[in-house]
Amino acid sequence: METKQSILVIDDDPNLGEFISAAASGVGVQCVTTTTSAEFFEHLTPDITLVLLDLIMPQVDGVQVLRQLAERHCHASLILMSGLSSRVIQTAEQLATSLGLLVVGHLQKPITLLQLEEVFATPIRAVLERGSKPSHSIELPDEAFTNLFIKEEDVNFYQPQIDIPSGEVMGVEALVRWQHPEYGLIFPDVFLPRLEKLGLMDRLWWAVSRQALADVSRFEPYVGPRFRMSLNISVHTLYDLTLPDRYAELAREYGVPLDSTTIEIIEGGLVKYLSNTLDVLARLRMKGVELSIDDFGTGYSMMQQLQTIPATELKIDKLFVQSSSDSESDRIMVAKSVEIGHGLGMKVVAEGVETREQLEFLRRCGCDIAQGYLFSRPKPKADLVVWLRDYDKRQFASMSSTNVKQATVI
Repeated sequence: METKQSILVIDDDPNLGEFISAAASGVGVQCVTTTTSAEFFEHLTPDITLVLLDLIMPQVDGVQVLRQLAERHCHASLILMSGLSSRVIQTAEQLATSLGLLVVGHLQKPITLLQLEEVFATPIRAVLERGSKPSHSIELPDEAFTNLFIKEEDVNFYQPQIDIPSGEVMGVEALVRWQHPEYGLIFPDVFLPRLEKLGLMDRLWWAVSRQALADVSRFEPYVGPRFRMSLNISVHTLYDLTLPDRYAELAREYGVPLDSTTIEIIEGGLVKYLSNTLDVLARLRMKGVELSIDDFGTGYSMMQQLQTIPATELKIDKLFVQSSSDSESDRIMVAKSVEIGHGLGMKVVAEGVETREQLEFLRRCGCDIAQGYLFSRPKPKADLVVWLRDYDKRQFASMSSTNVKQATVI
């Protein structure tokens, strides 16, 4: 008989437990709520698939519970909850990961129904519904990763980027997913490390780029002339000195102007190999390709990179954006990032925007472009076409700060 999957919650506030339980029940998932560590471990059985853990509790706090979970070799996925800043939660996530636990997200208090809906709309929900182990623990043979390309199981999802002053759609970011015939939709944090280990990151980048450039023509009828396609690139792919010419040829094949494409470079990965990539980055920029420094603020030697890389865009990491609501230091980081970007003649993009409060703060800072769940989750191309067709920038401009957290994502 199939084991019923369930969620286990530990929070010293019983009202919050009831709220989470009701949300889980709404999607057909069993939820057990507890208020003490003793009660929690009594209910921690092998069929528990997902644990929601409050970090701040009397007597035994969440960090202590994490250590006990590690000692018990807990295989359940974890979501951390706290009213503290997201940077504290991030530290706890890193601790959990170092202990061998699987953290799949966090919830910032006060928790809203929208936040819980996002949790249950993730791959975790699919895992719970089909009774399989989380995709993070999927073990596949090496040939499966080669077949990913042969069978064209890689699919692009797209997330819109919105011009903050006007509300217009400025472009989309291409985000790869693996549509596996057995496990369903697998997210990149699961398969990218294996692809990198197998030396397949170049192959993935060209596959993603080809799909994205081909899809531009699907989106153009619904957007303005400044529409652009953003692509993430691996540092290892930037070693290839033939990349600028090959990419220019691919763009010509699909009739996409090079200056309407942006290549996003992860800031943290450039430090060690910067000398190897300057040739490619300079030639891409000379051909008109826009360059973006992604996850700005999370890497090292950022000022040196800003001086050296011919970037046209700076992308603020979502951790700073999402914690700007309750952290003065993160608000300063965001504001100064916008100031630095503009001072160097760059556009500034904020990712991970989830609330109107965050958006209004970015507007006051003079940030140019916003991206996040406030507007749309990443979507497959057919769904994005529908979203673009129905999107009304006036609706975006009129959203009130009081109803966003209850509103349905546009």
